[in-house]
Amino acid sequence: MRPSILALDLEGTLISNAVSQIPRPGLYEFLESAKSLFEGLVIFTTVPEPRFREIADLLACEGAAPGWFARLPYMDWTGPTKDLANVSQPIGSAWLLDDYAPYVQPGQEHCWVPVQLFCSPYPEDDAGLDDAIEAIRKRLNEY
Repeated sequence: MRPSILALDLEGTLISNAVSQIPRPGLYEFLESAKSLFEGLVIFTTVPEPRFREIADLLACEGAAPGWFARLPYMDWTGPTKDLANVSQPIGSAWLLDDYAPYVQPGQEHCWVPVQLFCSPYPEDDAGLDDAIEAIRKRLNEY
């Protein structure tokens, strides 16, 4: 089954963290590319929704993210892992982009798109999102 939704982690994946809010290099381009490859994008993060909205609005105002980023659907979740059953059924119709393997729901590893952690010292030449979109395109071409 070709996935139609990409669930996006925020901290360590798209930005540094909810405190420093440093956008990862290539964020804008990544988001536009991901939007063109999937029918939908959603936010799947531990950051509470009001805080995510503040961060997303700031990123959009600064030109680091498209304006639509701040309006993406937000997935509420509880528990130790990010269960994609909360995003879309059947399993496989959504993928998770995340830097943190322990958040991947057991049995859903095939739906995980790993991305290298974006962390201090936050290199300007970080290519994590470039690598991620390349991996996504390669996997999608297998369908």
